[in-house]
Amino acid sequence: MAETDRKPVVVVDEVHVEYRVYASGKAVNPNARGLRRARRGMRSVHALKGVSFVAYENESIGVIGSNGSGKSTLMRTLVGLTPPSQGAVYASSRPNLLGVGAALLPDLSGDHNIVLGGLALGFRKSQMAALRDEIVSFAELTDFIDLPMRTYSSGMQARLKFAIAASQKHDILIIDEALSVGDKRFQGRSEAKIREIRDNAGTVFLVSHSMKSILEICNRVIWLNKGELMMDGDPQEVVAAYQESVARQL
Repeated sequence: MAETDRKPVVVVDEVHVEYRVYASGKAVNPNARGLRRARRGMRSVHALKGVSFVAYENESIGVIGSNGSGKSTLMRTLVGLTPPSQGAVYASSRPNLLGVGAALLPDLSGDHNIVLGGLALGFRKSQMAALRDEIVSFAELTDFIDLPMRTYSSGMQARLKFAIAASQKHDILIIDEALSVGDKRFQGRSEAKIREIRDNAGTVFLVSHSMKSILEICNRVIWLNKGELMMDGDPQEVVAAYQESVARQL
């Protein structure tokens, strides 16, 4: 299909994200007393440096790069959690972010967290109630869904979070390392679900350190390095170039 015939859903236009931080790691508060005295300890972190690309409908886009390359910053910028310092992001609908670090409430049961998770994604309580059994079954938590989340293992929590997000149709879904937790069987089911979302006219961004998952799921890959877009294109070619770069640094 010619590029002009494809429907763009996300446009990232020369996006820069720059943080001002203390050397101690604390974010700068411009109203804090003693800021002038501490100025020597401040530094600028340029997390994204002029990143541009267009994502189209029905694409599953892998986002790869070493730790600190800007992957999670880019995803947070796409969903509006981190505003660009320069440039802009345009989206045809609200992107939804699924991350293993997404906070559900540990003292509430899995059942209650299904409702809360759905509400956080913008869905109605009645929608989540109708999908409750499907979510519980997919997460393989039938015997534990009435227990508090704090009693769940990290894998059980990750399965529930994924099942909540994947239960609804998403025009744009961002998955940040969600497949890194869980056994191989559940990872396979998750990958199949991602392909289903993509094939139903959705667009999926997958951030992962697993090149196997990237190659099996994605039809396009973006490689970030120190905030810069190094390559954007065919998964085999981009992954091979990335792995060669990593090998040279060893």
